Amino acid sequence: MSGLEWLEAASYIVTIVGLPFAIGVYIYDRHRDQQTDEEEIFLRLSDEYADFMRLVIENADLHLLSPAAKGELSEEQLERKHALFAILVSLFERAYVLVYEDDMSRQQARLWQSWEDYMTEWCQREDFRAELPALLQGEDPGFVAMIGRIAETTARSKG
Repeated sequence: MSGLEWLEAASYIVTIVGLPFAIGVYIYDRHRDQQTDEEEIFLRLSDEYADFMRLVIENADLHLLSPAAKGELSEEQLERKHALFAILVSLFERAYVLVYEDDMSRQQARLWQSWEDYMTEWCQREDFRAELPALLQGEDPGFVAMIGRIAETTARSKG
């Protein structure tokens, strides 16, 4: 076998073995990058929820950490509570748009479940459910339907 024949045989081997291997590595890296991106989105959203909870603590006079509304609130307190609920709905919608998919992988479903749990927890509050219709105007239709179902289910279980 001449040197040229060896080079030709080697190029066939590289093509037969190397190309599928390179494609496999590329697909694996893309999957890993996508999973990393999903986790980064989840972490950023989680940080935003933690920031929201700091706002709730700073506004302890609104009693948002207790499961039910307590006592009468002044006009200023009602306005602050409405603003906090608006921030929360905006955060929930962002989570829905960035995380939720109809056909989720196991990892995506796990990440989404924590957001659905947050929504359920807040929908247990009668005052939050009462403000939802006004807060949901102009929001993503899929998100409106989802949180509407959660609020309805929660209201039925409470009542």
